Amino acid sequence: MTTTVLPPGPTVPRAVQGAYALTVPRRGVRRMRERYGDAFSVDVPIFGRAMVLANAAEIKQLFLARPEVVENIEPNLGRVLGPGSVFALVGEEHRRQRKLLVPPFHGRRLAAFEGIVEQEAVREFASWPQGRSFATLPSMMRITLNAILRAVFGAEGVELEQLRRLLPPMVIAGSRLVMLPLAPVDLGRWSPWGRFRLMRREYDAIVDRLVDKALRDDRLDERDDVLALLLRSRYDDGSAMSRGQLADQLLTLLSAGHETTATTLAWAVERIRRHPDVLRGLVEEVDAGGRALRDATVLEVQRTRPVIDLVGRLVKAEGLRLGRWTLPRGHKVLVSIGLLHEDESVFPNARAFDPGRFLGARPDLYAWIPFGGGARRCLGAAFATMELDVVLRTLLRDFELAPTGERDERWHSRGVANAPGRGGLAVVRRRTSRTG
Repeated sequence: MTTTVLPPGPTVPRAVQGAYALTVPRRGVRRMRERYGDAFSVDVPIFGRAMVLANAAEIKQLFLARPEVVENIEPNLGRVLGPGSVFALVGEEHRRQRKLLVPPFHGRRLAAFEGIVEQEAVREFASWPQGRSFATLPSMMRITLNAILRAVFGAEGVELEQLRRLLPPMVIAGSRLVMLPLAPVDLGRWSPWGRFRLMRREYDAIVDRLVDKALRDDRLDERDDVLALLLRSRYDDGSAMSRGQLADQLLTLLSAGHETTATTLAWAVERIRRHPDVLRGLVEEVDAGGRALRDATVLEVQRTRPVIDLVGRLVKAEGLRLGRWTLPRGHKVLVSIGLLHEDESVFPNARAFDPGRFLGARPDLYAWIPFGGGARRCLGAAFATMELDVVLRTLLRDFELAPTGERDERWHSRGVANAPGRGGLAVVRRRTSRTG
């Protein structure tokens, strides 16, 4: 029998640890690291007993473990995205689904979506007030929602208008519900889960109509949108995705391609306004047609302000030797993205916002992990990176963004995502001339 070896941690009751995690999430994990080191045990609602991990070498080992050894943590976002979502699937079924979902977001098809993102950014920026402070997060939400809807479903229509209305409150409700340690009790409109399921039924009906329209489209084979690509895709055995699988996966893509990217864009505004030298360099670069500093800035925003702070895994094997620790079957590991990104041994002067650290150097994808890692790394990472680049390029090209000496915006939890507390405040004026 393998002897279990777990890191130390607090011994107070689960409810107390849960309250602590909810009230001081970021400050709390920092204090725990100071007391216990880069790995510590917790006992919290939803996950129960788990190990929080912030050691780069052990995180890499975890991400490289085979699916039969570790799998996605339970419960996960599959609670709200559906049983056919990649978050809910494990093993071979997870591999099969990813194989169909990855191609639409890479290569030539990804490049084809850039125009959509720029169009949505230009359209939204046209409504921005000039010379006064305003929160950019709502605008970024509209840009990313409209862009992902058009990329997924193609042409405009009544159904897309319905989804524009439905998805924002649905995503907010789902991101909050997934954090609740309560059974998904459905009491209709009188309960959170009941209200969410009413929205889900409306979403399913809209997607069903969109699928019917697509299947009747004589030019389906010529379409480049994700829905058309998935309808044409086939598993290795020649079978197609079921309507239920399709609805769950499209909801996953819409949710993941909407809130997290928009929140990162709001953080980007918040960060570069407080670093005038970076802002000045970005403007000079965009006027010259470059992008190296912009790429590095996006990487540094994601390092210093990760929107998702935890990635979880579940031990499926009889036991798992993970660096210094030996974990039993069923034990959970919570990778702390924030703590890893603040590790001085991985990122020297880690608390500083310094895009220069990524100029001419790509990040180690087992140490820089805003998209998670391993077999479950976010399949929309390339699409999100393209969106971040295009929206920031358009903003810097068309507007003067005023720097500020105000204090950093506080972190605000929106359930799953961490957003700037004041929504990424900006003061802008439209540019009348450019150099270069």
